[in-house]
Amino acid sequence: MTNTDIYARQSFGQSTGLGNRPALLVIDFVNGFNDPEILGGGNIDAAVKATVPLLAHARARGVPVIFTRIVYAEDGSDAGLWCEKVPRLRELTETAAASQVVGELAPQGGELIIRKTQASAFFDTTLAAQLAYRGIDSLVMVGCTTSGCVRASAIDAMSNNIRSVVVSDCVGDRALEPHAANLFDIGQKYADLMSAEQVMSIL
Repeated sequence: MTNTDIYARQSFGQSTGLGNRPALLVIDFVNGFNDPEILGGGNIDAAVKATVPLLAHARARGVPVIFTRIVYAEDGSDAGLWCEKVPRLRELTETAAASQVVGELAPQGGELIIRKTQASAFFDTTLAAQLAYRGIDSLVMVGCTTSGCVRASAIDAMSNNIRSVVVSDCVGDRALEPHAANLFDIGQKYADLMSAEQVMSIL
């Protein structure tokens, strides 16, 4: 019996779908995570490029778009244990080039930008409150890294009873092994997996 058979036998991987008003959540697609010399590598750049048409499609259809950025104080005063584990995160300050959303996906006026200091888009941010205020009942997630901030955000979306879809070709990681393993696990436990083409067909 394969691992996939075990999950299926135990009824993992059920589809939860999207709600009536989804939003596109673009997680940490910033310059530093798209640069192998800083915090990037792997298939992150390919995921950025795959997101370009999806973002344009969402905007053209009036789907709300929300971005996240990891942002620390210039003096490091709000840096915590995560920055001990990954010291270069401290470089992601408000004005640092590494912390800006990549040019191909630059936010437009009126699009919400959530600043965070932890992996999850929900932890210690206003995201859940903003979703409630805007009547958003589900999320289409793209971004990086699959094993880090995407996974953490998918888990917290589930914890908040918010339906979510992770777009499999629009998420990336600096190493392909954790990308593949975490994408599989997310799909079994926390979110639906769809390709960009599938998502565009239903938005």
